[in-house]
Amino acid sequence: MAIGKTLAHADHAVYKNETEALDAISVRYVTSQGDELMNNSKRMQDKRVLVTGSGTGIGRGVALEFAREGAHVVFHYAHSAQGALQGVDEARALGVRAAAFQADFRDVEQARSLARQAIEFLGGLDILVNNAGITMNKPFEQVTVEQFDTLYHVNIRAMFFVTQTCLPALLESRQGVVINMSSLHAYEGMLEHSVYAGTKGAIVSFTRQLAIELAPKGVRVNAIAPGAIVVENHYKVMRDFDPAKFADSIPAGFMGEPRDIARVAIFLASPDARYIVGQTLVVDGGTMSWMPFSDGFRQPLDACFGLGYVPGV
Repeated sequence: MAIGKTLAHADHAVYKNETEALDAISVRYVTSQGDELMNNSKRMQDKRVLVTGSGTGIGRGVALEFAREGAHVVFHYAHSAQGALQGVDEARALGVRAAAFQADFRDVEQARSLARQAIEFLGGLDILVNNAGITMNKPFEQVTVEQFDTLYHVNIRAMFFVTQTCLPALLESRQGVVINMSSLHAYEGMLEHSVYAGTKGAIVSFTRQLAIELAPKGVRVNAIAPGAIVVENHYKVMRDFDPAKFADSIPAGFMGEPRDIARVAIFLASPDARYIVGQTLVVDGGTMSWMPFSDGFRQPLDACFGLGYVPGV
């Protein structure tokens, strides 16, 4: 039974704005006719999960996928509550407990407070997905100290201290899992991403280091590095964004969707991944596997990532 459109497969559906994209990308999932993505295995039954940055995009998709798998979920948002509250309603409709809490990750005390609120609501914590992050593209010589600090505070400092605050609950779980969201930018260069790429590279190193400290204590730590994923923000910051056109540069032939990342997160959180420790799994449709011999690094970007989130952008 088809319950929605796929943005980046054969029909190359294109949506008019970010609101329409929110409904299509993060709520409805179908890969092909007759292939429903909801399943009854409930691999995360009664697990307690916090997903940071889950009001939109990948984070929201991850949180909803955990709910579909039977987990109780806390959504987090920084500014607009709409997507997170909608996610809460959808999760509750699946028969799990869910709540949404606000926290501005530029303030480390708010980040710590979010962790404590989530643990209190859930009655503990089994899985932490550190997804919250800000993207910004800006020429290196134009980056301000405030912009630099904003990205590092949100993307890596908050991740560090949210995880630290959650650690006692994860240890008590005896099967604790931490999943950090990095990016293809940690491995591949792109014009005007010196700050953002630096934060994502730091996440790869942080994941590896934390994993060897926590594995002997019973907590597994890994990361995911997504490639091009269709999310609402693309419609805000890129003029005439067209997933089908973007897909021409991806070996798989289509842009990924939040659920492509969400299913990897489910795998990493499951016992099937019990021997995977300290790794960053690249999920990019083959992007990192090809040699991009072009002059793209010479052309200014026609986008404005960070708009509304980073000072001066």
